[in-house]
Amino acid sequence: MNSAATKLNTEGIVPAVHFEFIQNQLENATDSGPQEIEQYHRALFLHHHAVEWERHRQQARTHEERLAYLEGQLKSTDAALGERKSLVAVLVDGEEDTRPNSPWNAWDLIMFAICAAGIIGLITFGVWNISFNLLESGLITFRDNPLRSYLWAALLPVGALAVKIGWDFLQDRSKRDKYLWLCLILGMTGVLVWVGAYAFVYPTLSKGISEHIASLTVFDNQSTTAGAPRFGLNFAGAKWVDVITVAAQAVAEIFLSAVMGIYLTQLYARHRPVRLAIDPAFSQLSQERRKLESLIAAERLSFGEATGHLLRLENQLAALIAYGKSLFHKESAKRQDQSEKRRVILDQLSDHLRNHLEAIEPSTNRLAAASVSVAGATNGRVDANGNGSLT
Repeated sequence: MNSAATKLNTEGIVPAVHFEFIQNQLENATDSGPQEIEQYHRALFLHHHAVEWERHRQQARTHEERLAYLEGQLKSTDAALGERKSLVAVLVDGEEDTRPNSPWNAWDLIMFAICAAGIIGLITFGVWNISFNLLESGLITFRDNPLRSYLWAALLPVGALAVKIGWDFLQDRSKRDKYLWLCLILGMTGVLVWVGAYAFVYPTLSKGISEHIASLTVFDNQSTTAGAPRFGLNFAGAKWVDVITVAAQAVAEIFLSAVMGIYLTQLYARHRPVRLAIDPAFSQLSQERRKLESLIAAERLSFGEATGHLLRLENQLAALIAYGKSLFHKESAKRQDQSEKRRVILDQLSDHLRNHLEAIEPSTNRLAAASVSVAGATNGRVDANGNGSLT
């Protein structure tokens, strides 16, 4: 019989079972026939798929080792995370902010609200007053564009904020106290100068029209009829008083607003909750843990894919060997059936020949008896004549 191979579909087993080898094993029947068929088809399969098999095996081994390494790194990271806390106390004035503060009370709330309203009132009044004075000054830059006067007046809140930032940059408690008292003294000095300048010009501003007309004189000097000098304000003096008033007002608003802002900060510091911050080391370890988890997931997928390829090849080999053995047993059974059939035919032929021989045997026996009787009669006659002898 010519060599043949059982062809399967593209998803089946490649290479196919070598049928000629099975037939040769059946012709030279031995007890190790199935083992030899298994070895032959295993070698035939590995001849075609050994490179693919080894590649997937090495890939699975590589992914398994990397997965073990990443899992070890993940365990160490989890151990490091377990030893740290996610939140730590912040440093305030060089010390950890772990001491609890007193809760808010009615007095502190009222003072906090009054100071906040005072800051807003001072800044609003200062901006409006300074901008009004700039518009009344007659300068052409403010007369043509009134918005510029409000921008100039915005220097007041900016200046107050700058003074407050200067206090925030100081870390020493004594320096902060000196800075606060200096700002308070400057602010109160500005208030006193402001009030004094306004009080100086108030008598002139409070005169009625009749009083101003009565005070008019044709003389340029300011002497009285008795020769004693009469004090008053001329145009130049009024202008200088306005300058001092505006400057004192600006100084008072800047420094008093800064002082009240500092007081608000200290008041809030008394009642603020304990501040906690995220530990940078904990955040870094947590980020590293998330990265390791994503890498482990990718490695598990790759390891599973490589293992799946190996299992697919192993199942192909097992199916090929099982199919080869099934063909071996099928051909062996077929040969046994053929031998049994030949044996039955031979038995039938032998039985038929035996029956035929048994049918021929009686006639043969009669012929043998007749010949014996003829021979006996002949021998008897010879003896009677005395010419012969019995044999």
